[in-house]
Amino acid sequence: MICVGSSADIEEGRSKGLEVEGAYLFAVKRDDRIFLYRNSCPHLGTPLEWEEDTFLDPDGALIQCATHGALFEIETGHCIAGPCLGQNLQKIPYLLDNGLIMVDEANLGKRNF
Repeated sequence: MICVGSSADIEEGRSKGLEVEGAYLFAVKRDDRIFLYRNSCPHLGTPLEWEEDTFLDPDGALIQCATHGALFEIETGHCIAGPCLGQNLQKIPYLLDNGLIMVDEANLGKRNF
């Protein structure tokens, strides 16, 4: 298991980009729960953020892709609007260990882009 970040570093209702061993991920904290995904849109494989740590729409209700505006549910990663409608972000399984977000190295895979 490898630490990709601390849940304390992610503000409630916000998102944060994470990079570990060449894998680009992002986390969203909602209702004190962490949702962890690979930072790659299923449409073109491009990074999702508008600017550093900005993965959510203006209301903070959905994950939004900066390239074509696709919208994804925070809890599931399911695309509900845009060119990848019906597809999903790649969810990354993790464990919380004393507030640290721990991921099995095998789940990191290779570089996104």
